[in-house]
Amino acid sequence: MQKVTVIGSGVMGRGIAYVCAAGGFDATLVDIKQEQLVAAEKEILSILEKGLARGKITESTSNQTINHLNYSTDLADAAGSSDLIIEAVPEVLSIKKTIFEAIDKFAPENCLFATNTSTMSPTEIGSFTKRPGKVIAMHFFNPVHKMRLVEIIRGLETSDSTAEAIRIAAERMGKETVVVNEFPGFVTSRISALVGNEAFYMLQEGIGTPEEIDKAIRLGLNYPMGPFELGDLVGLDTRLNNLKYLHEKLGDKYRPAPLLEQYVKAGRLGRKTGRGVYEYRQNQGE
Repeated sequence: MQKVTVIGSGVMGRGIAYVCAAGGFDATLVDIKQEQLVAAEKEILSILEKGLARGKITESTSNQTINHLNYSTDLADAAGSSDLIIEAVPEVLSIKKTIFEAIDKFAPENCLFATNTSTMSPTEIGSFTKRPGKVIAMHFFNPVHKMRLVEIIRGLETSDSTAEAIRIAAERMGKETVVVNEFPGFVTSRISALVGNEAFYMLQEGIGTPEEIDKAIRLGLNYPMGPFELGDLVGLDTRLNNLKYLHEKLGDKYRPAPLLEQYVKAGRLGRKTGRGVYEYRQNQGE
């Protein structure tokens, strides 16, 4: 396996492309918008510059990563020579369906397909193709270049050889792996969604400020980030979509907190909009 195509140049897609290239894969990042690819390339170069400045990576590693990265708006061309395609588009099933139907037409017969999802069914996504045995979920974590884990989720039809090939590929990207069987929310998202949602209920009930609740979870439970810090990082809209899916599949314990729904309706989505639970813009007007 040498050529990897990553579809979607948002926060997750650009991070996945980065670790693929750093692992020595020939990686192509695909997006329908050229301006998104320009922004992705700028951020990847910034990550490399910071890594060099801090002594985290060598100049040789930086150059290798840059040389292994390509950017394209032509999905058919990129998919046509891929050994592995990783989809990293928004968590909307209709969008994923369109992507997987397309790459099933364009990709070589032996190409493996992975969906970067935190909740959705790789079995259902595999049904959008004629090769369900070659479809699996790879759940990367944000920020991709720092987080060590990739949660690999087998669908009902996923073959043993596909699961093993994906595990080896993830380790080549410098990641630790767990391979689990599909169930809504997998392992990490079920726990994270509960913690994040409960934090919003606490805030709604006036138990404490966001800072106090985050500090209690960080220091008392040894989490690297508090639930509000994490929610703002991944996007409160993403957190809400995941909760709605888990609520539908697993019942009332995942019912989204009304306050979380209010934040999303107000456009307070987190770092990407400059305002979530916390403020990220300077001189924010009313």
